[in-house]
Amino acid sequence: MASILQTTVLTCCSLTSSKRVINAAIHLPQLPNISLPPTKIQTNRKQQLDHQPLILEKNNSQILHDEPKQQYSNSTVQLYAVLEAVLDRVEMHQNIGEQRNNWNTLLLNSINMITLTATTMSGVAAVTSGEGAPLLALKLSSALLFSAATGLLLIMNKIQPSQLTEEQRNATRLFKQLQTQIQTTIAIGNPSEEDVKSAMEKVLALDKAYPLPLLGAMLEKFPAKFEPATWWPTKKGKTQSKKMGKMKNGWSEELEMEMREVVEVIKRKDGEDYERLGNIALKINKSLAVAGPLLTGIAAIGSSFIGNGSSLAAFVPLLAGSLAAAVNTFEHGGQVGMVFEMYRTSGGFFKLLETSIESTLGEKDLEKRENGELFEMKMALKLGRSVSNLRELASKSASYKMKGVGDMDEFASKIF
Repeated sequence: MASILQTTVLTCCSLTSSKRVINAAIHLPQLPNISLPPTKIQTNRKQQLDHQPLILEKNNSQILHDEPKQQYSNSTVQLYAVLEAVLDRVEMHQNIGEQRNNWNTLLLNSINMITLTATTMSGVAAVTSGEGAPLLALKLSSALLFSAATGLLLIMNKIQPSQLTEEQRNATRLFKQLQTQIQTTIAIGNPSEEDVKSAMEKVLALDKAYPLPLLGAMLEKFPAKFEPATWWPTKKGKTQSKKMGKMKNGWSEELEMEMREVVEVIKRKDGEDYERLGNIALKINKSLAVAGPLLTGIAAIGSSFIGNGSSLAAFVPLLAGSLAAAVNTFEHGGQVGMVFEMYRTSGGFFKLLETSIESTLGEKDLEKRENGELFEMKMALKLGRSVSNLRELASKSASYKMKGVGDMDEFASKIF
């Protein structure tokens, strides 16, 4: 019994300690390979799997051939090319506007610091006794700083960075407006060669009205007379069509009379107002542009006479330097050039409305005009009025015109 237990324990230990292959004593006979014919279901399934790639390929090729290829007309492709140029100009004018705004800030701060430093050195030199080297150093330093401020002011007043910045802002806004117009034309569909030509003319007119370079192409900052900005291409007017009472393409005799009265009101009120304000801003800007460098130049000359025993020699550079800093701050910190450019743009806006109405009314073929009701709505929105208010404005203008010129002037002073 003990030997049997010992044998069992040894057998279990050997099984757990190592893996052995145990061959069974009973061997089953190997079955023969019998090939069964495929069933009908298997055959059909295999045929479907074999033909499935061919069916998919055939269907894909059929879909590709059946899918219509979108074809763009030559005018549409050209409009897209013009749109790319407009987008590039929008980014350029925006970047250059930011750069020139930085010019205005940096030059203003730098010139004021130079002027005030030179004024302080002149004051210190005035209270310095003797004829030694310290007095000479202070006099020369203040004179050099005043001279540098004079040169920088001449350059700054010539280019007017605040006005340059406003020009780029207006150019960016107008190019974005042109971008929207081109996109609308493409979205409506079927653009014509006339649309492409009109878009290119508008781009070139904007390039001429708001040039990017400074040398050779910069706009005159101090013209002899105020002129509204012009950023649209000029169109040759056609002979006026005969009167008509029947509606055609949204136009009627009453609508034409209304548009003519609107033009008269714009000329009499808005055009004259912005011309008057623009001339005032131009005169102020010219005066300040001359006064700044003149004062710093006087201070530079006066600082060289400090220490000669005259109280006036010490008083002149201090007063002139202080006034020069104040004038420079008012001119460029107050951005008088920007105000002048704003009046030019506003005057140009109303001039554009006049030109648009006159060129539309001058079109002989009514079918080539823009729809009359749509045109009336656009004019009302641009003037900040409803269509009913615009009609009321035109009717009142016509009634006051019949009464007399004096009543018309009184009416023009009340309508806006």
